[in-house]
Amino acid sequence: MKRRFVILAAVLSFAVISALLTVKLEYYAVFFALLFAGSIIFTIALFSNPKVGFLAYLVYCFIIAGLLKNTGLPFGPLMEVLLGVTWLSLLYNHKQIKWKEINNDHLIIALIWFSLNIIELVNPEGASLLGWLNEVRFTALNWLLVAPLGFLLFKSKRDLDIFFMIIISLSVLGTLYGIKQYFIGVSAGEQRWLDEGGATTHIIDGRLRVFSFYTDAGQFGASQAAMAAIALVMAFGPFKRWKKILLGISGLILFYGMLISGTRGAFFALVVAGVFAVSLSKNFKVLFSGLLLGLAFFGFLKYTTIGSGNYQIVRLRTAVDPQNDSFNARLINQSKLKELMKDKPFGAGVGSIGLNGIKFNSEKYLSNIPPDSYWVKIWVMYGPVGLVIWFSLIMFMIGKCCGTVWNIQDNGLKVKCIALTSGTAGLFFCSYANEVMNGFPSVVILYMSWSFVLMANNLDEKKVESIKNS
Repeated sequence: MKRRFVILAAVLSFAVISALLTVKLEYYAVFFALLFAGSIIFTIALFSNPKVGFLAYLVYCFIIAGLLKNTGLPFGPLMEVLLGVTWLSLLYNHKQIKWKEINNDHLIIALIWFSLNIIELVNPEGASLLGWLNEVRFTALNWLLVAPLGFLLFKSKRDLDIFFMIIISLSVLGTLYGIKQYFIGVSAGEQRWLDEGGATTHIIDGRLRVFSFYTDAGQFGASQAAMAAIALVMAFGPFKRWKKILLGISGLILFYGMLISGTRGAFFALVVAGVFAVSLSKNFKVLFSGLLLGLAFFGFLKYTTIGSGNYQIVRLRTAVDPQNDSFNARLINQSKLKELMKDKPFGAGVGSIGLNGIKFNSEKYLSNIPPDSYWVKIWVMYGPVGLVIWFSLIMFMIGKCCGTVWNIQDNGLKVKCIALTSGTAGLFFCSYANEVMNGFPSVVILYMSWSFVLMANNLDEKKVESIKNS
């Protein structure tokens, strides 16, 4: 009775306040009333189940760039807020949480990388503290906060399926919105973003490189390539026919999204993901056939002029052209950075290059040279020592995932983990060409994929059953 009375009192109070606001604010009152009501409902749901907070964060990582471009409002910090309240909810429900689950390799790797970022505070190169703070949010802090959530919140195959549904559905929606941009046009906010400098890299030969509601075309194309690989791998899994058809259609749509992005590096994300997927499946006939198909596609791009009337094919063909102007410009920039990095074994400091370098360290010549690659950016910020550590940590995670996949006995779960491992490998290697795995939504997909794969042994019912019977 007390609970019913509290709910009734809250509803009546909300109705009275809404009526009073309507008199004062007219139509704006409806918006504020709905926002207030939604916030209350979300807060109740969040502290009842911390999983709600993370799923909201996952969705927000997809749409944040679109919100920023189309509204101009400072929506960025809300991302950290959602992640923060998710952790508050975990602490609030601490008695129901199995904290021992965070004792795993993924969290250890994230802690090592975060510790290196803390050490970089005393880098003698003297990079801006504000630059460090803004950069470390994405390069290390998000990894540290997201890595444990998979183990603490998601315990079942159904949770894994929900994760797949969200990332594939939103990625397909991203391609559909990108098709709208390509054939109908961009919104007023997006046009403003292009006019303010975005057109330099997104209008090539008078044609739009589609970016959808992502940060840029590079992130959009690479993400669609990795997600296309994930969806197509799943389409060959032991699932119901209607699911396989939907996954196959989704994969083709996402592949088209990759094409209209005009992102050449995305091609390598798709190729690498494909090689990993076929190798992990242990189907060497398919591996051989896939290699032949890949070589044939490479030959089609490099040694023929077929499809030269199609802009997407022409743009993709430049990915295998060593004489391409853009490719040579990257080599020139890397040559300049190489000279400047000779006496910097620990790098120029976190936040010393890229957007944060320009904003917070503009007085440094090095900071104004485009890195053009996440691998190069890591090398400049952390030096050769940091690059070796970072590369080793990432390769350990991919290797650990591969080892886990090989030992899974449940065929359906195995295919899902092959898809996630392959997609993350594609994102990692594609980041040599673009800053992909440090941007949203790719970065959160990457971290959660590793968590899901590493805890797959606990979801493998056949393996758990065999252990019990042994």
